[in-house]
Amino acid sequence: MDTINIADLKDELGTLIDRLEKGEAVQITRNGQPFARVTPEAPPLPRRKPIDVSALEALAKSLPYDPTSARDLVRQMRDDSRY
Repeated sequence: MDTINIADLKDELGTLIDRLEKGEAVQITRNGQPFARVTPEAPPLPRRKPIDVSALEALAKSLPYDPTSARDLVRQMRDDSRY
């Protein structure tokens, strides 16, 4: 990662933007010490597909009903484990 002194940043702004467009990150220093890191923005996340509620309801209705309570299921899992 290349560095640019904060005092030179104004004169190097065009170069900084060119580097960011190429996907490079640049560290900005003040008095020789790292001050900030400028990185290109990450590409946007892919959009999620909307949930088909009717398909979800159909799936839930197709599953067998189990009257066991959550408390009993947790107790059974704990009893069956090695702990």
